[in-house]
Amino acid sequence: MSTILEPPTQEREALQRSTVGEQLQSATTAIRLHVRWPGVRKTLSQGQRQLAAGAFSADAKVLSAGKKLFDTTHPVFRTVSAVKSKAVACWRDQTLPYVEPGIRLVRRNTVETLETQLREAQVELRDTVRNLDRCWGELVDQARKRLGDLFDVTDYLPSIADEFEISWDYPATTPPDYLRSVAPEIYESECNRVRERFTEAVKIAETAFAEELGSLVSHLAERLSGESDGKPKVFRDTAVTNLNEFLERFRRLSIGTDESLEQLVDQARSLVAGVVPEDLRQRESLRQQISNGLTRIEASLDGYMTDRPRRNIIRRPAS
Repeated sequence: MSTILEPPTQEREALQRSTVGEQLQSATTAIRLHVRWPGVRKTLSQGQRQLAAGAFSADAKVLSAGKKLFDTTHPVFRTVSAVKSKAVACWRDQTLPYVEPGIRLVRRNTVETLETQLREAQVELRDTVRNLDRCWGELVDQARKRLGDLFDVTDYLPSIADEFEISWDYPATTPPDYLRSVAPEIYESECNRVRERFTEAVKIAETAFAEELGSLVSHLAERLSGESDGKPKVFRDTAVTNLNEFLERFRRLSIGTDESLEQLVDQARSLVAGVVPEDLRQRESLRQQISNGLTRIEASLDGYMTDRPRRNIIRRPAS
């Protein structure tokens, strides 16, 4: 009777990761977000640095100094900045990291949804920038008064309307088809390289998920445990809602390759299911129960992350 030998666990994990990498490649599209934004600070000229250094009897060569061109706390500018933050958050929350900086992976079945949200952000940015441009003269006048002799009119454009933009593209992550016929060996080599990059993307995504879960669990556990001045520690609703949002995002984006991480996420989901911040404030027993559960998850995550570098070295496919 023949005996079927199972491959070692580490080899199975490497094979699983490679397979998930291929699935990730077939299920996602790369998307890159571009944000054009005006500079809000400018380095002082050499003469200005010398004047500033003289006040401290310092050498201007060792002094680094700059000026803020306009008030970035102005309500209209803050509204513009909020649109940028929302667009970037939207892009990040609906995508997975990739090996190339600035590029992330969006599931193909959600491309249209993300595209729609980014287009809405584009429109909102144009509207808020129009409002900013209408009060641009006011901001420049304020800067003139605040900067005094540091003010330089050449630092300011007559209009700032064209200095803001949100755009995106879908860069190719696969070798061009023409290589298949003109250079088959190069084409095959590039295909192998792409497969390795997506396998690496799986590891990056796992690590990013684990680190974010660890940060959220640690913060909430710390807020729920112990007392401050004889009273339960104060915590914001976001300590709970941020964790729930992460759990939902993990459900949508999880690539399903690491059972240990999946189990820890499931434990966190079961622990906080149906729990609202006000319950934690009013019910001491629930507060203690959740705190103890989070502490156990935090300890397991610490072990998971400590063991991770060794596991990654073992799992890395042979070149």
